[in-house]
Amino acid sequence: MIRKLSILVLSIAAMAPAFAMDAVQSEAKQVIALQNGEKLYVFKDGLMAKESKFGNVIHLSKGEVVQTADGKSITTVGNEVARLFSLLNKGHGN
Repeated sequence: MIRKLSILVLSIAAMAPAFAMDAVQSEAKQVIALQNGEKLYVFKDGLMAKESKFGNVIHLSKGEVVQTADGKSITTVGNEVARLFSLLNKGHGN
């Protein structure tokens, strides 16, 4: 019985990061892969946020031009650092 319970607890713990990414995916209208492994999140209201290849939120300057992985250029709108940070950390708090 204890073995089954421990397997259940480990299974739930392994799924916690998946719930955090699901929160970001449900809020973002589009996720665009950038050069250097970064990601640009375009939210439903048109504002954007950028994540580094290490999973950290990066500040966007007003009107910053970013390069997509396929070489296209995108001019960013907004700087949703707080929104992306809270979505990435959703489910990871105490």
